[in-house]
Parts: sequence; C-alpha cells; structure tokens
Amino acid sequence: MFSIFILTYNEEIDIAACIESALLSDDVIVVDSCSSDRTVEIASQYPVRVVQHAFESHGKQRTWMLENVAYQHEWAYILEADERMTAALFQECLEAIQPSQNVAYYAAERVMFMGTWIRRSTQFPRYQLRLLQRGKVWFDDYGHTEREVVDGPTGFLKATYPHYTCSKGLSRWIEKHNRYSTDEARETVQQLQVGTVAWRELFFGESEVERRRALKDLSLRMPFRPLVRWLYMVFVLGGWMDGRAGLAWCTLQAFYEYLIVLKARELEHPEWLNGVSPQPLLSAVPNPDLPQKAMENPLQG
Repeated sequence: MFSIFILTYNEEIDIAACIESALLSDDVIVVDSCSSDRTVEIASQYPVRVVQHAFESHGKQRTWMLENVAYQHEWAYILEADERMTAALFQECLEAIQPSQNVAYYAAERVMFMGTWIRRSTQFPRYQLRLLQRGKVWFDDYGHTEREVVDGPTGFLKATYPHYTCSKGLSRWIEKHNRYSTDEARETVQQLQVGTVAWRELFFGESEVERRRALKDLSLRMPFRPLVRWLYMVFVLGGWMDGRAGLAWCTLQAFYEYLIVLKARELEHPEWLNGVSPQPLLSAVPNPDLPQKAMENPLQG
C-alpha cells in the first residue's frame, strides 16, 4: 500500500470527487494552503487527515509536506485536486513498488478540457513525477511550478490519470495563468541571462521529460514564440484533430505564451512602466561645472 497526498487551495468544486477517487488508499492526507472557501469543511467529512500550511511556492510546499507530514507507508503518491486517481493507475502503483529498484515513478496526464480529452496538442504522453519513495525525492522551484530532485533511478507508469485543468471555469483559468505568467517571465529572463540549451537532451534525451525540458529551454530563445507555439501545437502535434476544444486549447496556450513574452520584456525594460530610463550612478568625483547642491542630491527637485 502507499499513501496519497492531495494538494489544495480553494478547491471546493473538485475536492470531494478527488478524495473519493483517492480512497482506494487507506492513508489519504489533504495538505491545504489555508483555503478561504469550503475546501477544509468538505474534506473533513471524509476519512482523511487535513493539514494546513501557508503556501510559499509549489516546490517548497511539496518539500515541506514530504518532510513534515507523517504518512503511514514507505511510498506516497502526489495528487492535485483537479486530478483523479483511477483503479488502473492505483493497481499499477501497487505493482511498481513491490519490489522496486526505482525510487520514483512518472505518470502521464490526460488533459480534459471542454468535456474532451485533448490528446494531441498536449504532447501526450506528458509525464509528471507522482509516485515516490520516502526520503528519496525533493522539489525545487522552476517558473510557476516545480522540478523534482531525485536520489536514485526512476521509472514510468503506463496507466494515466485525468486532469480537469479547467474545472473551475475559464475565468479562473485565465486568472491563474495570469499569475503563472509572471513567475514564468522571471524564469525566462534568468534563463536567457545564465541558462543554456541542452542540445544533447533535446535530440537524444533518454526520456520524454528530458526532451520536453530541453525543448522549453530552446523555445525561450525563439522569435515569435506565441505564434510558433500555436503553429507547432496545431499542425506539428496535430491539435486540429482534437476538434473545436483542441483549437481553443492551442489558442489559450499561445495567449499564455504571449503574456510571458510581454512580461519578460517588461522586466528587461522597466522604463516602459513610467517612461523613465534607469540612470547610472553619478561619479564620486565632483564635477566643477555642476552646482554643488545638485551634486549632493541629484534627485532633489
């Protein structure tokens, strides 16, 4: 058996269905980021434990959870409120951990949008680390989300899980991705300044995770990123075959990419905000041609 963690913040719409899917395990823990809606009230009606911890970031929240919340079993699965555990995935997890040479496993999501599985334009199978052994996995922050740090070999599960990414409506999705784009813009600026493209992983990566991350690093350096992403998703990945929902999904993702590009440029050009260019510091050597008062306080009107 393995424990299941459910991460929540204002998830009153999804939490009941998520918990009910997770009750295949005998140890379910809801880790709530101090929700202001009925999330905790609803979760408390089920035979689960509820722990609250103020949210700092996705990586810190996961690491805090694994290091500070007691769980019964040697293995744990991380589930988010808009995701569901399935019987097939649960059974494969049980088989994977007994015995296992790996210390963690990746599972692929099935993005559900407008009542449809968006199979092609979401790069399916797109893997996330979900099943992990105690003391072998930590998380660091990366952009708006996190990246895992694993002490040992990893594996990939065949069973997938549904991810209802827009279960709270388009307004909530747009609000959330507006916040995400701010974090991604900061990460973009940092990567452009000090990062590199992992060309070997891009073409010869051993897993989908390595290739996808290298592709993202490359995409940060491409001109017309939003348009390129839309064309890539629609025609290269085949998003047009996902129907009306697929085209809407591709357009939303391109819009999200455009927000990141604009916010990154804004960070690089703060003068856009108020029309004032950053000024270099005045030399410490006084200029005899300038009034002494101006030298002492050049910003005073």
